[in-house]
Amino acid sequence: MTETLYSELPTKRSTAFDPPAELGLLRERAPISRMKFPDGHLGWLVTSYELAREVHADRRFSSRVELHHSPRTVGGQPMTKRPPAKPGMFIGMDAPDHTRYRKLLTGQFTVRRMNQLMPRIQEIVGEHLAAMRASGSPVDLVADFALPVPSLVICELLGVPYADRETFQRDTARVLRLDSTFEEIMAAFERLEQFVLRLTRRKHDEPGDDMLTGLIATGELTDEEVANMGLLLLVAGHETTANMLGIGTLLLLQHPEQVAALRADPSLVDGAVEELMRYLTIIQFGTLRTALEDVEVGGVVVRAGESVSISVAAANRDPARFERPDEFDILRSAIGHLGFGHGVHQCLGQQLARIEMRVGFASLFREFPDLRLAVPLEEVRMRTDMSIYGVHELPVEFS
Repeated sequence: MTETLYSELPTKRSTAFDPPAELGLLRERAPISRMKFPDGHLGWLVTSYELAREVHADRRFSSRVELHHSPRTVGGQPMTKRPPAKPGMFIGMDAPDHTRYRKLLTGQFTVRRMNQLMPRIQEIVGEHLAAMRASGSPVDLVADFALPVPSLVICELLGVPYADRETFQRDTARVLRLDSTFEEIMAAFERLEQFVLRLTRRKHDEPGDDMLTGLIATGELTDEEVANMGLLLLVAGHETTANMLGIGTLLLLQHPEQVAALRADPSLVDGAVEELMRYLTIIQFGTLRTALEDVEVGGVVVRAGESVSISVAAANRDPARFERPDEFDILRSAIGHLGFGHGVHQCLGQQLARIEMRVGFASLFREFPDLRLAVPLEEVRMRTDMSIYGVHELPVEFS
């Protein structure tokens, strides 16, 4: 295969809902191609579904953060290589450390355990929809629904006081902003770490029926490990689902015929969520792996030490896997999409996210059958300035 050199990862989106068109063109020509990272590193970009799954599943590719070269810039500057992940920050680790930490959490996120949370999630959704109705039209769906629902759910699950949400939401946003300086990101992350660490230490004297208390009770973890594991869950648990609820609603409002089908047959919501996850890949820079040894992938050799940027957005639009991939269709089977990742690092909280979206979308369009945008589509502020895509605000109105 002929190597193709790209100066940087394509990031300019074609439309509000589509990934950069260059990714599709590149996938057709070279599903794994040479890419120059912002720091000058010559690594690789994967754009096909088959190769994305292959690299995610291959243990010869590492998730250790200290080995990675990032396709993301920080404040317009190349992102410097980071130190090894701190104890408990398991997403930036390989086995056996990753295996140990994840095993301690797996039982907390079983399908059965998540289904047991369904009544409480329905209650939280219902309360926020009632508050929206009471406040009157128009409202900002992000501020009044999409952000608070998953934030409250993950706070209750972890044992984090919901009253502190503005603190962790503000610092999370600073970490995710593409124009943040390295110093701003590190300061925000340090505040988040200390916030959860203080809470963890209080749990020794004030235990609760929550996940942080449960992790402490294992007796296998230090407070730092518990806090860092909790921090990962707190950030991922509110930020990703919130953005899917926001931009997912915006997309559905552009397809009233599909909303009508969903309202007529609520059982379609499961498939709708999978299709939304496939079509709206919100992780803008994909995932990263670094080769631990020379590995042949798609007819080329990735040398030891070379980083591979996996474009999940391109993989989820691969026509070799999904028929008519650029069409949004809640009636298709989108099972197998990579919106939650693949392999040993597949999203631990995916069942929780699915339930929140199923309940959220079904309830929203049932309670507000005439929900509509309060501004033209082009006036909706998209999160092009964040590493997790979505909408900053979503002004909607109803009768």
